[in-house]
Amino acid sequence: MKGARIPVGFIPLVDAAPLIVAQEMGFAAEEGLDLDLQRAPSWSSLRDMLCFGRVDAAHMLSPLPVASALGLGNVGTGLAAISVLSINGNVIGVSAEMADRLRAQGHDFAFNDAHAAGHALIEAAQGPLRIAVPFPFSMHAELLYYWLNALGYPAPQGIDIRTVPPPLMAEAIRAGDVDAFCVGEPWGSIVVEEALGSLLLPTSAIWSFAPEKVLAVREDWAANETELSGRLIRAVWKSGRWLSDPDSRVLAAEILSRAPYLNMPPEMIDRALSGNLTVTPQGLQREVKGFLRFHKGHATYPWDSQAQWIATQLASRMGLERANAQTRAAQVFRGELYRSALEGLKVDVPEECSRAEGAIAAPQRDSATHSVKDSVENRFFDGQIFDPSQK
Repeated sequence: MKGARIPVGFIPLVDAAPLIVAQEMGFAAEEGLDLDLQRAPSWSSLRDMLCFGRVDAAHMLSPLPVASALGLGNVGTGLAAISVLSINGNVIGVSAEMADRLRAQGHDFAFNDAHAAGHALIEAAQGPLRIAVPFPFSMHAELLYYWLNALGYPAPQGIDIRTVPPPLMAEAIRAGDVDAFCVGEPWGSIVVEEALGSLLLPTSAIWSFAPEKVLAVREDWAANETELSGRLIRAVWKSGRWLSDPDSRVLAAEILSRAPYLNMPPEMIDRALSGNLTVTPQGLQREVKGFLRFHKGHATYPWDSQAQWIATQLASRMGLERANAQTRAAQVFRGELYRSALEGLKVDVPEECSRAEGAIAAPQRDSATHSVKDSVENRFFDGQIFDPSQK
């Protein structure tokens, strides 16, 4: 007997894995759920599918529910993030022409130094940088603006941002429409595989614990379907725990590679799951620890402070009042629903709703037992700390 059916939308990206695996590996069934996974061609179409009720939950860009709460994007429907699906997982890449300019300047594509990569890109720019991102309200855009601004480049004024759906990123490069791009895997690797460009930097080098995708639902659905949303949160949490096991990688890549999902060779998907990326068409390899996280370090907990960081960035470039934006954003990431859902699993869940983002330099130790806590690095490349409690 099938469980309660929930239509769920997703974009074909590796970081949709927690939803896909929840259905395919039976974690949804364990919670009495049957996820009707519906693939969308773009973030705008997926947003509309959720807002107009075609799906009840969605794999969603973390800034999009925040932007909605701030009245940006003409959504008109309140959205709630009831869990974080993934941390990091994006790459910044450049066209073949831009890559040649960077090499001529002596850039080594080390793929780990946000300062060096950023200064090299700024030096190689010939006029405003034309950069493709999947959606205007996305971590891709916010991290690009943050990164370039911190390096002294005027952003967004000096950037010509183009919106390109992830599966069309390679075509935008091929057409010469953009100089650079920021996209989730495997679409950056596809650009490299087709010899259209090179990868410059993982966005984890800008913020090592950036919330990339969230499990988004409509506010009214969250209010009316508390029990159902709790089961969905648990299913996705179990899926993320399974994905975090290195022994799951081969099967996970095979599942995601299937036609209804990403429809591409498992090897391309494994690059993101392992963090072993090919960054140039010539085959240069780089390993990125923590390239994409689904579980460790309370990766799925929706911190108010994450939403407030996003709101602060949006307010700065959209001319909104920051304090009000932070207050509204804190109501979007629903840590109380997440905490309640996992209570019965007897797992460690943060008691706080907020923290200082950028303040964890290395895994922390429990002061009493001296054991390593379930934490991972949370740092901004420029050393800044965002603490919403410090007004």
